[in-house]
Amino acid sequence: MAIGPAFQGAFSSSTSLSAPSVIASVTVDFDKGVFLQMAMFAIAILLLKPLLFDPMLRLFALREERTDGARAEARHMQERAAEILRNYELEVTRVRADATQERDVLRKETAQQEAQILAQARSAAEKIAEEGQAKIAADVQSLQADLVQRSVQLASQIVATILRRGTAS
Repeated sequence: MAIGPAFQGAFSSSTSLSAPSVIASVTVDFDKGVFLQMAMFAIAILLLKPLLFDPMLRLFALREERTDGARAEARHMQERAAEILRNYELEVTRVRADATQERDVLRKETAQQEAQILAQARSAAEKIAEEGQAKIAADVQSLQADLVQRSVQLASQIVATILRRGTAS
């Protein structure tokens, strides 16, 4: 190739040429070496295509398929996980509602049992109070009867003592 003389004039200090005139003055000389290099390049392509390029392209395609498959599987797994989460949240909500309902039922039963126990306790307390009042009334009557009897005896003794003093004087 004959590029040398054009650059010598472009870089000299005596002349000032612009860039387009430098490129226009470049001459390219084709010889057998260029054709030999083109033939070697074509042979290399023909040999390397089945040995290197085609397997590499198949490998890239396989990797792309697997990547797309993995992405699709990941999407499917995410959708499944979202569905499981929704089911879980629905189940938790249902269980909480059931637990609340069961708790309310138990509270009502407890309140009924408490009211029943309190009613029985009141009834027993009233019965004990009535029995106590009846016993007290019976004791008061027996004590009053004893007092009446003793007061009669005491009155008799007092009269007898007074009469004895009156006759002894």
